[in-house]
Amino acid sequence: METSRIILGEVTTEKSEQLKTALRTYTLRVHNGATKVDVKNALKQFFDVDATSVRVLRTNPKTRLFGRNQVMVKRPRFKKVLVTLAEKSKKLDLTTFKA
Repeated sequence: METSRIILGEVTTEKSEQLKTALRTYTLRVHNGATKVDVKNALKQFFDVDATSVRVLRTNPKTRLFGRNQVMVKRPRFKKVLVTLAEKSKKLDLTTFKA
């Protein structure tokens, strides 16, 4: 997998903002085929930060039923990771992507 396409963006919720300020844990949306090792290497290569732990979550899709057999997907399944940065590492800024 191409490492520049692993990290898709940041998940911004109240809980993710609290984790960011209190525990230096960032919530990121990643490619469905990405692994923990891929995410850690991409963070080191493109954003120059050291991650101590990477936790992976898969969210379930939100669906709606129409009649008996038809299903509409309102929100697709995606994968997100919780990345805890090292104490000596700088803050993660997704706008400073270096190729």
